[in-house]
Amino acid sequence: MIDVVPPFIVYILGAFVVANTPAGVLRSAVLCLIPLIGGALVWNLDIGVYGQINAYGLDLVLLRVDKLSIIFALIFSLAGFLAMLYAWHIKDTIQQVAALLYSGSAIGAVFAGDLITLFVFWEGTAIASVFLIWARRSEGAYHTGMRYLIMQIASGVILIAGTALHYRDTGSIAFDQMTLGSLGTWLIFLAFGIKCAFPLLHNWLQDAYPAATVTGTVVLSAFTTKLAVYALARTFPGTELLIYIGAVMTLFPIFYAVIENDLRRVLAYSLNNQLGFMVVGVGIGTELALNGTAAHAFAHILYKALLFMSVGAVLFRTGTAKGSDLGGLYKTMPLTMIFCVIGAASISAFPLFSGFVSKSLILSAAGKEHYWVIWAILLFASAGVFHHSGIKIPYFVFFAHDSGKRPKEAPWNMLLAMFITSALCIGIGSYPAPLYALLPYDIKYEPYTTSHVITQLQLLFFSALAFTVLMRTGIYPPELRSVNLDSDWTYRRAAPAFLRWLTWAVSSLWTGAKALGLKEFWRITEGLYKTHGPEGRMARVWPTGSMVLWLAVILAAALLVNFI
Repeated sequence: MIDVVPPFIVYILGAFVVANTPAGVLRSAVLCLIPLIGGALVWNLDIGVYGQINAYGLDLVLLRVDKLSIIFALIFSLAGFLAMLYAWHIKDTIQQVAALLYSGSAIGAVFAGDLITLFVFWEGTAIASVFLIWARRSEGAYHTGMRYLIMQIASGVILIAGTALHYRDTGSIAFDQMTLGSLGTWLIFLAFGIKCAFPLLHNWLQDAYPAATVTGTVVLSAFTTKLAVYALARTFPGTELLIYIGAVMTLFPIFYAVIENDLRRVLAYSLNNQLGFMVVGVGIGTELALNGTAAHAFAHILYKALLFMSVGAVLFRTGTAKGSDLGGLYKTMPLTMIFCVIGAASISAFPLFSGFVSKSLILSAAGKEHYWVIWAILLFASAGVFHHSGIKIPYFVFFAHDSGKRPKEAPWNMLLAMFITSALCIGIGSYPAPLYALLPYDIKYEPYTTSHVITQLQLLFFSALAFTVLMRTGIYPPELRSVNLDSDWTYRRAAPAFLRWLTWAVSSLWTGAKALGLKEFWRITEGLYKTHGPEGRMARVWPTGSMVLWLAVILAAALLVNFI
């Protein structure tokens, strides 16, 4: 029986209302109101289990409320509001309804207490989110959306297969802590890994997010991957394998982001980098590390949305997000520039900005558990993200060569959304106590110690110095019109090449077999013609005696066979 209103219901009903409300101010206001109502419901939920349903002998739980689910549901609600405000000017019903259903599905998955309920919302996020890509209504967006949908649906299929095997092995479908060791748990782990963009499973992110609409990318950046982080924190905390997976995730995107020209792809790579920090925290699995994962997910959703908002505003006004086509925009878009710099400082973990107070929890947890090599990798990754997101994005958009473009400042609703997000980034960084109070475990942690602040500032200043030296010496990769491939080489180049070769091989075999078959057919036909044709042996007149003799022989043979 459902004795508490699940927050996802608000989004489903809200999508119906929005779809039947004329485009304009009223619809935009309703869109902003829905996540606020959903957030209020989340805030007022009491810890406990609600909405238990027995279906076909399976115990389904629609609403499992604890501190871990509440903090993710709250940031999802806040991200939904900011995205709707940013998209106030949009009149596209498809985008608006898809964004609501996507947000509601993510929140529904966070509160799921069993794997079946999780699967339903897991696939809900996949189906709803793809429309934010297709909403660009171009052939490229259609193909990108199909690739994205295949990966997301595959994740769901693997999840339900793992659930079935896990139920066979344990008799339970509880969405709770597991241990890798059976095929079922490995499949569930893989399903989460696809949505979390594990290495070699990650490129759907860099492929799809920059292909979405200006406002759709902001929505996409908030939910799917952080839902996967939540799922990992719920089911596989302390799984050491995740430490090394996360460490790789923090490293490899740095090099691709540095050479990438499309700035929304740069942000997609840096998103993958930041997910690595969260995955490391889940892998360490201590209370401090899991608090760090939750805090960093919260902070990351805000500053990553802010960066996508600022680059999206530039794309909205100029029609491009290519670094080679931009520069000097601070002259006519000064507010967008300021908000972009705040987002850059936050993702770079400058003191007094949100990334500093969340990332430090994970670094401290790694050091406390003596993962010194991992700690060093995370430190290097922090310097790397400052290079490509902290410096490269603002520099090439607003301060590098003058592109000659003089666009208007972003619309008021975009500026307001960026202002609120910027205020939250600075507020959390300057006074982290309210965020720390929301974390899953009680925490006594002081990020602003002398050693920590000095260490971080040294890291950032030397990273800035390295960027300056590389730029002055001409070593830093220039912004070029290019397409960079990483693991998507397998399906963009290798797979088509293999299919072309396979097509040629099969065609050649078929042609050869057909030619050989025809040759043999004509040989047999010619032989039959020689025997049975008008001039053949069988066409000659045979004497009656010979015919009787041959009939007697055939009859004798038939009788012999019959008696044998």
